Amino acid sequence: MSEFILVHTSIDSKDGAQKIADLVVSKRLAACCWISGPITSTYWWKGKMEQAEEWVCQLKTRQELYSDLEQAIKNIHPYEEPEIVAIPILSGSQSFLDWIIAETQAK
Repeated sequence: MSEFILVHTSIDSKDGAQKIADLVVSKRLAACCWISGPITSTYWWKGKMEQAEEWVCQLKTRQELYSDLEQAIKNIHPYEEPEIVAIPILSGSQSFLDWIIAETQAK
């Protein structure tokens, strides 16, 4: 059985989030991408506390695709150091997990 993950990244515009979603889903690196936002992020960057409006992408995929997915996001992401984190899916409906497998296979 494949290991499944949720991958999160954030970006400074809705259009940017949609570009990430379109790229990784079209390449079948993720079965789908939820875009949420805007949200407010507060964080440290280069010694200064910052605040920014962002949109969050939540990608459903398989662990074995993570490296390619991460590289695809980095290739189009405008941030110097984008947040890209993976969280394991410990369980889920088998039909949904089967759908992730089917939609992340090369066609």
